[in-house]
Amino acid sequence: MTGRAVYLDHAASSPLRPEALAAERAYDQSEVAGANPNSLHTLGRAAARELDGARRALVGVLGGRFRPSDVTFTSGGTESNNLAVIGLAEGARGRESRRRRVVLSAIEHDSVLDLVGPLHERGFEVDLVRPSREGIVEAGALEAVLDGDCALVSVMYANNETGVIQPVPALARAAHAAGALFHTDAVQALGHVPLELADVDAVSVAAHKLGGPVGVGALVCRGRVPLRPLSFGGGQEQGRRAGTQDVRGALAFAAVAEACHAGLDAARELVAGRAERLVGRLCAPGTGIVATVASRVDRLPGIVSVMAPGLDSETMILALDQAGFEVSAGSACSSGSLDASHVLLAMGIPREEALGSLRISFDERVDEGDLERFADTLITIVAERGGARARRPRE
Repeated sequence: MTGRAVYLDHAASSPLRPEALAAERAYDQSEVAGANPNSLHTLGRAAARELDGARRALVGVLGGRFRPSDVTFTSGGTESNNLAVIGLAEGARGRESRRRRVVLSAIEHDSVLDLVGPLHERGFEVDLVRPSREGIVEAGALEAVLDGDCALVSVMYANNETGVIQPVPALARAAHAAGALFHTDAVQALGHVPLELADVDAVSVAAHKLGGPVGVGALVCRGRVPLRPLSFGGGQEQGRRAGTQDVRGALAFAAVAEACHAGLDAARELVAGRAERLVGRLCAPGTGIVATVASRVDRLPGIVSVMAPGLDSETMILALDQAGFEVSAGSACSSGSLDASHVLLAMGIPREEALGSLRISFDERVDEGDLERFADTLITIVAERGGARARRPRE
């Protein structure tokens, strides 16, 4: 690789924004730096007020009539999802013993799908709802599996691989009609699209997907909703999550969330335009590259999902890396897997096509000229590697 790297993997983790750095610097220089927000002394109470300010900022961004007291700070999206799915399922069953079933979509992040085993161990049945070919979990498909024994439904707000936005309000209403709770993983969506959360019981968010620090997230759960804690050893976060809170990280998270929310409309329009032009360039006739979902589908502005049938993701990723472009095949949390994406397979995409998928993700900080150079590079790689494979003699 020569020259600077062009980072196009924001859906895995987005580079720190100036607002996060400024918030961290302000905390480090303040008198509450290092103070435990659970202590009763003056600096402890001051740190607690700072933490409460971060809660107010987050619910202001989220909307949906959430309250600051609904915010439970965590170490990130994975912990938030674990606490939500298991904690809400246990809470619903504790309130009504017949609620022994959990419904998840088949395209959830691994931090949700990997809970199927632990849920079974706790005595829950789990059903997976498949999406349409365009990656949408439709309300009718959810309603078909709902019954009076369902404790919880969890469907992500926007998919972390395809960027497809789900009909969360309709899905939440369907869950409530069956008496079930509804949780959504909005880790990818926060700060990139307006959120409709009025019908949602709990939502998971994380800082590092929108330019905040790694290691801080939140589960925002309405106070009336039964939630069983998964960690013990302290009364922090109203007993929902034990452990001393990261005040510094929470303040940086809040600052970035507010900044992204304030500039959301302009950034969304700019990024969506760049993504549309990138898809048009990559998927032009003769390139050998196709879009994973149709352009008419509502998606996050900064996630582009394409496939090069006949090639494999690893080959393309390494070749792009050598050329100075950083992308991924799907979720970074399952990047060690050599199999096709479970998301694409659940959408009905043949395995041999899904094996050649790429996820290109960025925000308004990525230069359009870099995207054009990326497109030229990927098209060349696909042409060269695809041609070499076509010329390879049969064994």
